[in-house]
Amino acid sequence: MDAGELITRIQDKDDKVRAAAVLKAGEVGAVAVKQLAGLMMSGEMEVARAAKNALWHIVRHAGRPDADIERKSVVSELLPLCGDSQSAAVRREVLWMLSEIAGDEAVGVISPLLTNKDLREDARMALQRLPGEKPLAALRAALKASPKHFRHHIAVSLRQRGVEVADYPSAKLVPTKPTQVKPVGG
Repeated sequence: MDAGELITRIQDKDDKVRAAAVLKAGEVGAVAVKQLAGLMMSGEMEVARAAKNALWHIVRHAGRPDADIERKSVVSELLPLCGDSQSAAVRREVLWMLSEIAGDEAVGVISPLLTNKDLREDARMALQRLPGEKPLAALRAALKASPKHFRHHIAVSLRQRGVEVADYPSAKLVPTKPTQVKPVGG
């Protein structure tokens, strides 16, 4: 199946045809990424859902072991989809897809989204999940540059990456209700 056939089948009225196309999408690869992202905003709910699922199949197929060339191709097609020309829903989904297969090459695209109030949580989580020092450095920089109310969220991501963050205590350690419990031995 080529990209054109995949797109045609994803738009088919028959749910069985769409489902079969979704399952074969991984083999089509990066050439179908932009078209599928466009279909994700289709007015037809089932077509949009099938396009999103097909895109996820491509991402997971490209993320398999020993598929580095495919992975890089898919990542290079996904990165532009984080731009302002896409809806927040598509951008959000793409951030999570990138968190599955991207590396340092995605940090420069994802980091600026930490200032976008609609996407910053997804961008933070994507950076948290990306391996390496570059995403970690981006999170450290964001801790200093983010609005005060968002810094606790960045601190959580840094802690998940093994970084101690002293200035922003974990909300899990702050009691939510008054208690009469005393420390043992006290």
